[in-house]
Amino acid sequence: MASAAVTLSALTDRASVARRLAAAGLSDAAARAKAELFARCAEALAAGGGRRSGAGRDAGAHAFFVPGRIEVLGKHTDYAGGRSIVAAIERGICLVAAPREEPLVRARALDLADEREFRIGADLAPAVGHWSNYAETVARRMAQDFPGGLCGADIAFSGDLPPAAGMSSSSALVVAFFLALAAANRLRERREFQANIAGAEDLAEYLGCVENGQTFRALAGDRGVGTFGGSEDHVAMLCSRADMLSQYSYCPVRLERGIAVPDGHIFAVASSGVAAEKTGGAMEKYNRASRLAAEAARMWCGATGRQDAHMAAALRSGEGAAARLRAVLSAAPPGGPFSPRELAVRFEHFLAESEEIIPAAGDALADGRPVDFGRLADRSQRLAETLLGNQAPETIFLARSARELGAVGASAFGAGFGGSVWALVSRGGADSLLGAWAARYREAFPAAAGRARFFSTGAGPAVIEIDAVQPLPGLLGGSGDPPSD
Repeated sequence: MASAAVTLSALTDRASVARRLAAAGLSDAAARAKAELFARCAEALAAGGGRRSGAGRDAGAHAFFVPGRIEVLGKHTDYAGGRSIVAAIERGICLVAAPREEPLVRARALDLADEREFRIGADLAPAVGHWSNYAETVARRMAQDFPGGLCGADIAFSGDLPPAAGMSSSSALVVAFFLALAAANRLRERREFQANIAGAEDLAEYLGCVENGQTFRALAGDRGVGTFGGSEDHVAMLCSRADMLSQYSYCPVRLERGIAVPDGHIFAVASSGVAAEKTGGAMEKYNRASRLAAEAARMWCGATGRQDAHMAAALRSGEGAAARLRAVLSAAPPGGPFSPRELAVRFEHFLAESEEIIPAAGDALADGRPVDFGRLADRSQRLAETLLGNQAPETIFLARSARELGAVGASAFGAGFGGSVWALVSRGGADSLLGAWAARYREAFPAAAGRARFFSTGAGPAVIEIDAVQPLPGLLGGSGDPPSD
């Protein structure tokens, strides 16, 4: 049976909604901006349009803010069981869903003036290359994992997260649609949910599997959206805390520590204007990095007789594992899917990023050594350029120019092949740096600069359900506050 938690009318009370968002950890300015987006979504559902009549201002609904994320460090590490340091940002997607009794979803992307309609079912064929691929993949997997009697919803969403910019707008859609349909169907009361998903970290790992098509515990996999990524994005969105960075390891998801953002500092972010799409040729480049990591683990298991699931497990299997794995990869047979050099380069990047840079960078932040943190971020950026090979000239320029302008640290983030760069800066100097950063970029890359966006953000909270003051992890009965240094 469909359920609802708040009325559309209540969501148009901008002042009240902003207060709830601020209480959950957003800055006042960000809370006011999101309140406007929620009101827009609620008003669109109440008014109707297209192929549906209005839901009415007193109709019940569910409303979620899903943030984007910054990958501070951890380039292409999560799906190989490695580490990353992540934070939610104060930009994201606001989604409002009015439940329906029938298994029909009518979804309106207000920023695109686009509407899609589909029925929840295990035979649903998502439209690859379109935003609805993410929503429809969620609906198909939900029908498969939680069969019988599912209801749909009329949905409207709007956001201020730059698309295809490396801030995980696609994963934010996966999270938002799942949360809305799960709430409408009271999935947390279902036996299948309770047997497999105990808290926010479990949910994040499951939604990573929804996206990449893998099986999660007893919940069988399917095609996913077409990319072979991990669950880092979903973890940042569902498990972050305001003013904190989180160091996680993956496969399975495990919080290693929380690290306070240095006092008086925020993130300046530049989206390069070079799309970080996970479609077409870009999808193949992204998936190739994933397949290289999987092949390295497969070769290791074949040579050692072990059953390590990924490179991280191989590296942590015992003393001398790194040297043994190098030897295994150097013996890759000719004519195989990857050359020994490709495998070696992929391994050396993973080893440095996950096992050396991230632990040291976390220590530097926790110990109040910003200069050392900046140097480690510089090393991560150089290795992305020289070993991982996923950088564009624009992101290389943005990372280096931010450091020249005085940022504590800076690095590109996301899948790569475009996307964005973060810079850790003093709060008081953020506006000045952003202005100078944008001016330098316009001069160097005038074509891309017309599509670029420059903004500042605090490390924000995880997903917020609008009728609840606390972030979602508390509602899901997660592991509680993360340990901090």
